[in-house]
Amino acid sequence: MFLSSHGLAAPSRARRRFHAVPAAMLLAAPMAGGAQTNPPAVQVAAGNVATLDRVEVIGARPATMPTEIPTVTHSISGQQIDQAINASDSEDALKYFPSLNVRKRYIGDYDHAVLASRASGTGNSARSLVYADGILLSNLLGNGATYTPRWGLVTPEEIDRVDVLYGPFSAAYSGNSAGAVVDFTTRMPKAFEAHVKLQGFTQKFQLYGADDRFGGGAGSVSLGNRQGAWSWWVNLNHLDSTAQPIVFANKLVSAGVAGNAGVPVTGAVASRNPSNKDWLILGDTTRTHTVQDHAKLKLAYDFSPTLRASYTFGYWTNDSERDVSSYLRDAAGNAVYGSAANPKVNVDGRDYTLAPSDFAPTRGKLEHFAHGLSVKSNTRGVFDWEAAASLYDYQRDHVRSPTTFMPTAASGGAGRITDMSGTGWNTLALKGIWRPQGVAGTHVVEGGLQRDAFELRTKVSNTSDWLGGEAASQVSAFNGNTTLTSAWAQDAWRFAPDWKAVIGGRFERWRAFDGSIADATTTKGFAPRSESHFSPKAALSFSPGDEWSFKASLGRAVRMPTVAELYQGSIAAGAIVNNDPNLKPEKSWTGELTVEREIERGTVRATLFHERTRDALYSQTNFSVTPTITNIQNVDAIRTTGLELAAQVTSVWVKGLDLSSSLTFADSIITKNDKFPASVGHWQPRVPRWRANLLATYKPDETWAFTGGVRYSGRQYGTLDNSDPNGAAYTGVSRFLVADVRVQYRVDQHWKASAGIDNLGNQTYWAFHPYPQRTLIAEIRYDY
Repeated sequence: MFLSSHGLAAPSRARRRFHAVPAAMLLAAPMAGGAQTNPPAVQVAAGNVATLDRVEVIGARPATMPTEIPTVTHSISGQQIDQAINASDSEDALKYFPSLNVRKRYIGDYDHAVLASRASGTGNSARSLVYADGILLSNLLGNGATYTPRWGLVTPEEIDRVDVLYGPFSAAYSGNSAGAVVDFTTRMPKAFEAHVKLQGFTQKFQLYGADDRFGGGAGSVSLGNRQGAWSWWVNLNHLDSTAQPIVFANKLVSAGVAGNAGVPVTGAVASRNPSNKDWLILGDTTRTHTVQDHAKLKLAYDFSPTLRASYTFGYWTNDSERDVSSYLRDAAGNAVYGSAANPKVNVDGRDYTLAPSDFAPTRGKLEHFAHGLSVKSNTRGVFDWEAAASLYDYQRDHVRSPTTFMPTAASGGAGRITDMSGTGWNTLALKGIWRPQGVAGTHVVEGGLQRDAFELRTKVSNTSDWLGGEAASQVSAFNGNTTLTSAWAQDAWRFAPDWKAVIGGRFERWRAFDGSIADATTTKGFAPRSESHFSPKAALSFSPGDEWSFKASLGRAVRMPTVAELYQGSIAAGAIVNNDPNLKPEKSWTGELTVEREIERGTVRATLFHERTRDALYSQTNFSVTPTITNIQNVDAIRTTGLELAAQVTSVWVKGLDLSSSLTFADSIITKNDKFPASVGHWQPRVPRWRANLLATYKPDETWAFTGGVRYSGRQYGTLDNSDPNGAAYTGVSRFLVADVRVQYRVDQHWKASAGIDNLGNQTYWAFHPYPQRTLIAEIRYDY
């Protein structure tokens, strides 16, 4: 099903038996502007086994990855995504990758879809890197649920290929690659083509007091062509999605006061929180209605057959409404949200005090731009080079919320506006590839210079009308900048016919400056900081024959604190609280051992991995000081050891049945944490011990394709001391076993229709918020 699971490229003379040509060589489509070489002619004499030289796909290297990749990678093509996966967002392409999980809460989730990997949970967004056509989509302004990759800059139908590199083993990437590097390559046509896609989706959602149907639809149009030296591509996409409620107003039963005070109400749902304490669910909030528009323009010009310039422009807007619904009813059957005059409600003889924030709707209006420019040579001679720059800009980013009780979600009144306009990042990279003995030589040397700059601007203001009023007096603000300037190099050395080594290193210079935090009257600045670090990398592979390969990789990663981790906080009594501008960087050593076997119609792989991280960045309470402090802090040490098994087989048992599967075991333990000793010996948050998936596609002919998939994640915790054993609750993190199905019918050369169901068994499962329940997806597509 997947293109393949590769590691360090086989260093041998690479003669393979004809029946064992890797699936990647058979299935991989050429990348933008690339062309696939034809295999040499094969003469088969009677009684002889046909062999052929190694086939190399020219131009099909992922957009940002180095030529020599010193670790395990996994790939999938856009055609396979379209055929086998119910993909409504670009991150759905990763749904069945080994050891990966994206915390996507609903279709169109734009601010919480964090990528988790082998040793990183869904709260560690800054421990992975996501690129699209060389443009950085990872939001490294912060770390956590609200700093997720900008998935909306890529639509599923424009994806040509997705590649994932596991671990910090390539010198080409910063320490944020500790978990994984995801590289989207989108289409670039060789002739005129046009595509139209319409999709609809719906789910029946029942949880606590919610019982309703939610859904929406999406439409996409793409056009592209190659005319002489010019190539161009345009993609337009519109999404209108209404999501299930994902936040629930609650009160601990123990917080209630016995008596007759407050408005008598019914409708509260008795339940237990993740710590197994009794609480009441009073209603739900964050029923998100999101309307998103996406536009993409790609231009490319070939100065010669070996030199190309490319430009990408991306535009994304989002108008969101997040509404609320109270389950509480008074004696007359009216919904109760609380009021300034009477904020108390009485449930079964106990009164509880409501706050405006318990049922607070929000309105968001976001407008973001992305630009990417590159010039790249591809002579495949002694020297090739590339220069690339990108920019991501929060042109407008406003979120409005009330500060008073709301009788209805549409009621006006005083509120606040959070403005992040002016926030963004930019990157610059220069890269060279030197082949001193030519393309068939024993050395391939790569290196480059990079600069990544991040700018965070956040201002919260009062407004007289939260729905449409102008910003008035300032409530708070925080700002800051970081830069990471890097130099890297690696040498892939084929020192013997069956052996190859990749030795490299990365030097990084980090700066944090212009940091400040403010309240209504006071602004406090922070002194600038700078640090330098060197991260060595090494990999070795041995391929003793046609079928077997063995690989070992070792790498250091230094993940610097983000702007938000350093500067986001508050001021109380003239003093700065809730943040630490002196946070240490995370420092990880990661190693893996891989054995891979090519079988008749696929590959099987086993990878043993181990990671030791010092000064991991987490929000926790520091019990070593009085009074205690809760903020982002360094956890002294975390150790993760695990095993990943993966297999991909085509035409197994019957012709046309393709299988891909993986199983991951990860033992991730906090081994030292002086600030929070109760966490020592417990599991790292949101890293389950067991993960598995299976995807099977049966194609009886060229017309039909039937796909079934299963995804499993074992028990996990959301807290450092694992004090939340009840994962099946709001704010909990649960195990899950989810099945998906999809059917695709090709009507003719141009038209095809698909229908599928995600979460076929209608399981309710959680990662703080509830995931979608059984969701039906249907689509029709035209390709010319």
